[in-house]
Amino acid sequence: MAKTQVEYAVEGIVTRQMIEIGKKEGIDPQWVQKRVSEGRIVVPLNINRPCSVVGIGMGLTTKINASIGTSTDIADIDAEVEKAIAAEEAGADTLMELSVGGDLNKIRKEVLAAVSLPVGNVPLYQAFCEAKQKYGDPNKLDQEMLFDLIERQCEDGMSFMAIHCGINLYTIERLEKQGYRYGGLVSKGGASMVAWMKKN
Repeated sequence: MAKTQVEYAVEGIVTRQMIEIGKKEGIDPQWVQKRVSEGRIVVPLNINRPCSVVGIGMGLTTKINASIGTSTDIADIDAEVEKAIAAEEAGADTLMELSVGGDLNKIRKEVLAAVSLPVGNVPLYQAFCEAKQKYGDPNKLDQEMLFDLIERQCEDGMSFMAIHCGINLYTIERLEKQGYRYGGLVSKGGASMVAWMKKN
């Protein structure tokens, strides 16, 4: 199995990606390697899909992440591909593909093929869509479905993912005891995860 940038960095190895980030940022690649090894810089990549090299994190320039994605009302693959290309041409550093309507596998593959940016997503969106299609209820999602989906998305070439793992039953209990919350749960994926956790 191929090593990750973190694994190389922990071993003290400066990769060509770290050298490229150093050149782009005007900093010593050794410094990049040290920060990657500490988890202070990330380099979103995927061995299954070449993409532009971007360093994100401590001491680096601020990056622009563009978000695209279909809805259950409008699922136009061509429009999403056009938006992805427009985001890259406008200077986005990374892209989030957040579709929830239409053929999600096809949309993802076409967007990945259209741009050279690192592309990320929220696996829970598709997982809940698939659970709803299969069982009639997104909260019937089982863990293996989610893990299988994440593997498929990685095989397709996703460079990074938003995984809603920062909440547990204890934090849900505290939020409920707290009562009113300004803004409530503002993350769609996080709110869906909380609903799933409470039901299961």
